[in-house]
Amino acid sequence: MTCAHCVNTLTKALEKLEGVSSVKINLGTEKAYITYNSSLIAISEMKKAIEQTGYQYLGTEQEQATDAGQKEKQANLRKKRNRFIIGLAVGIPLFILMYVPLKLPIPISYLMMIISTPAFIYISHPIFLAGWRALKSRNLNMDVMYSMGIGVAFISSLLGTFEIVLSGEFLFYETAVLLAAFLTMGRYLEAKAKGKTSEAIKKLAGLQPNTAIVIRDNEQTEIPISDLQLNDIFLVKPGSKVPVDGSVVEGQSYVDESMITGEPVPALRKKADDIVGGTINKNSILKAKATRIGKDTVLSQIINLVKEAQASSPPIQTIADKAVSYFIPAVLSIAVITFIIWYFISGSSLLFSLTCLISVIVIACPCALGLATPTAVTVGLGRGAELGILIKAGEALEVSNKINTIVFDKTGTLTHGKPEVTDVVGFGTDENAVLGLAASVENNSQHPLAQAIVQKAKQKGISIESSEKFDTLGGKGVRAVVRGPSGETKPLGNLNKSEILIGNITLFKEQNIVCPGDVEQKRLELADQGKTVALIARDSKTCGAIALADTLKDSAEKMAEELKKMGLDIVMITGDSEKTAKAIAGRLGIETILAEVLPQEKAQQVKKLQENGRIVAFVGDGINDAPALSQADVGIALGSGTDVAIESGQIVLVKDRLMDVVAALQLSKKVMSKIKQNLFWAFAYNTALIPLAAGLLYPIFRITFKPEFAGLAMALSSATIVYLSLLLKKYVPPAKKEKE
Repeated sequence: MTCAHCVNTLTKALEKLEGVSSVKINLGTEKAYITYNSSLIAISEMKKAIEQTGYQYLGTEQEQATDAGQKEKQANLRKKRNRFIIGLAVGIPLFILMYVPLKLPIPISYLMMIISTPAFIYISHPIFLAGWRALKSRNLNMDVMYSMGIGVAFISSLLGTFEIVLSGEFLFYETAVLLAAFLTMGRYLEAKAKGKTSEAIKKLAGLQPNTAIVIRDNEQTEIPISDLQLNDIFLVKPGSKVPVDGSVVEGQSYVDESMITGEPVPALRKKADDIVGGTINKNSILKAKATRIGKDTVLSQIINLVKEAQASSPPIQTIADKAVSYFIPAVLSIAVITFIIWYFISGSSLLFSLTCLISVIVIACPCALGLATPTAVTVGLGRGAELGILIKAGEALEVSNKINTIVFDKTGTLTHGKPEVTDVVGFGTDENAVLGLAASVENNSQHPLAQAIVQKAKQKGISIESSEKFDTLGGKGVRAVVRGPSGETKPLGNLNKSEILIGNITLFKEQNIVCPGDVEQKRLELADQGKTVALIARDSKTCGAIALADTLKDSAEKMAEELKKMGLDIVMITGDSEKTAKAIAGRLGIETILAEVLPQEKAQQVKKLQENGRIVAFVGDGINDAPALSQADVGIALGSGTDVAIESGQIVLVKDRLMDVVAALQLSKKVMSKIKQNLFWAFAYNTALIPLAAGLLYPIFRITFKPEFAGLAMALSSATIVYLSLLLKKYVPPAKKEKE
């Protein structure tokens, strides 16, 4: 495949087949993604359609991944390389013969014909064959153009040699050979570069090991990965790859997850933690239970998401497609007009006019236009996958560059999604003693606020005492008597009273417990910060207060700052009260708040913003926020690191890291910038060099293009576009360099 004509031709040929519902073809990877009904059509029929259209069928992805498939690809590359090497080896001496006078027993034209003919046939027959197949299928593509260019050059040389119609000065043997060689060299460089555009996928696919060590009947057995079953217990030794997704049942170790999340620092994984297939165990033995196998693993999901995305294209591709659809007829018209002007109007020689015609035909390059978008998309999305940023469609790349409003769900996205103790205040009592008393009572409860208090006490190493007569008081609080092991009241710090009451201000009023002015002032101050305040009383006397809140994630403030620098309006949406929402938003500098919004109403709020002319990205956790993610112009779903198959978002962030929101937008901008750069150079190349080949500068500067040099320029143009796209392989978004 060489240009958008190839894509259009193959797409139409395959879509005509009964049972085929959709076809997506990526020119950069030379792959077709076909959705079909296997009861109506077989792959063999698709293969036949591909070959009848004039293209070579290389097999399914599985077949190409085999040793035989890889050998065939390498053999094709070697053939191209050998052809252009022989072309240069023959063409350069022929070029010298044209300008170095030699005394020979036979005319130089005969010698050149004898030397060039075998080489020309060897080098050019694939081009002629492809051109013939294209004409048979009524497809006017670049193979037809190239065949015309090199065919005219060689046939003119033969006619000149035998002085049939043309005189002996019409010798283009070196042009024909070098032209065919340069065209083949272009194909070789392009094919080699195209192979590198999918390296990210190959790298990801190569992460999964072939075998796993399972424990069955208390014995370790090494089995093929395909034989591993759900709930099997497997062993991961230091330095080994985790075979499939699992949950640690024994041991703890640092695991390098950089190939999945893009994070360079190994993460500690211990009992009950999830581990991901393809990651590398660093320093200790882990025993885990298989929770996902085969196509359900995170790695398989990532590979499939990226493949599907690489098959898509952003709307900007339509610019190139439209240009290419008119390209070849336009170039042929320019070539014919060029010949007519020079030969019939200006009175130039037939030799010069013919040279200009050939140069125009071979220098035109829609291939560069066709490759500009798919190669950048393929490399860019692959790079994103390596960084833990999964962009699921090419369209999302372009829309991400146009968004002006970004909406964040609060709970679980900007915040951790669970309450934490933020303040402990003692009124005439030691703060640690207040926390210890509260934890001793709340240890009996499963309420999230209670568990947060207990967790805080454990973190600070405070002793949690036993208690009795635990009672809940209508959802307003709890009470209990804190006792020691002997059954007698146990002192805690300097607190000797045993009846402890924990609750809100309403409960304290109902229990006729007085809150002094300083207590009430502190309670109101903490409440104004959007925190939940639990008051603590000992024997009906207020002794302390504990404030709890859903805390911001570490990078939330930095992320908000970076998004503002990018000129985006930030909106926070939440089901919490307005007071709580304002407290969180204030820390982030977010001015627009949508509070007390029910989950099902979030999508409606996004729609309202869109109706007001805003292009909206919505950032959520991908589960509760599914309707809003779907409604937004771009849905960005924060992954958990172990569940990336989130259907609602167009962009999935594998790592639950807010700075990756910024990184995803930066990556999108970079890829789109590369696409525009590629399109610019492709258009600029054709705009500048076609007139040059037509001899536009010849009357004034005596500058024109010899056909062989035109062929060289054409060959290098496509390769240049692909290599420009390959620069994305090393791109690291600035936000990815920021430390959490």
